[in-house]
Amino acid sequence: MIISCGEALIDLIPDKADGNLFRAVPGGSPFNTALALARLGAPTAFLGRISRDAFGNQLAQVLEDNGVNLRLLVRGPELTTLAFVKKVEGQASYAFYTQGTADRLLQPSDLPKLPDGAILHWGLGAVVLDGAPVAATLEALFRQEKDRRLLSFDPNIRPPVIGAANIPAYAKRLTEALASFHLIKASDEDLAVLFPGGRMEDIAQRWLERGPSVVVITRGAEGASVFRQSGARLDVPAAKLAKFGDTVGAGDSFTAGLLTLLYERGIRQGAELTALDDTTLRECATFAARVAAKTCEHEGCNPPRRSELG
Repeated sequence: MIISCGEALIDLIPDKADGNLFRAVPGGSPFNTALALARLGAPTAFLGRISRDAFGNQLAQVLEDNGVNLRLLVRGPELTTLAFVKKVEGQASYAFYTQGTADRLLQPSDLPKLPDGAILHWGLGAVVLDGAPVAATLEALFRQEKDRRLLSFDPNIRPPVIGAANIPAYAKRLTEALASFHLIKASDEDLAVLFPGGRMEDIAQRWLERGPSVVVITRGAEGASVFRQSGARLDVPAAKLAKFGDTVGAGDSFTAGLLTLLYERGIRQGAELTALDDTTLRECATFAARVAAKTCEHEGCNPPRRSELG
């Protein structure tokens, strides 16, 4: 099983005909990843706290309808996090309403016993420097599980939530936390925010020195680059699009594709990822790029099912 941990929220997307009207669409990086994993046929669960309000019910129903296991889900009375989305030429920017919302209040007491052999993935999203309990809860969980299972992480940077003044502190905190993970997936846009002017290769190397065995940097239309502690660099091209909708959820779909193939190749531990041969790892990243491209053919996060990939 692959367990996606963290936030689940509602994206409020402007209507094409009237920009003053908004559609409520389920979202959040870990939520999107769980959705994509399930559609790819991976055994999937979501670990997080979701509101009992109408939006929370919508989130839970979408997960259930797509085959995501909800037995690790916690429900709470708090409101659902909202993210207002603005799109310019297909690129999305966000304004978040997060104070005291359900997904940010996951406590250690909420954590269930995890199944043996499960991969854990955390998409950080809107959890930043404001002391939200979910951050400390999941950080402690991942430290605890480091030697028991494969741990994946996506920093999923959201500059409006972090705030420009907090970027250096956030980058420092992120770097310090890298030792808790085996696999890091970030975008070139994430790196540009965290380390302005930094070279992708140098940043990836610094991250590898902190402990992860694989760092994957997605580069949009330029494909993706996989960096390994062995010193290998594996570049994979972006898959061709039949049409372009937007990039919403593309990074989460890439992560889902990568984890799905790793799981299908029997990777369950960090040491197994380290020992994986370059050819198989390249195959996994290439499949992930296909999943991400298919997501970009639609508007909003609408990950493909396995049958759509040909």
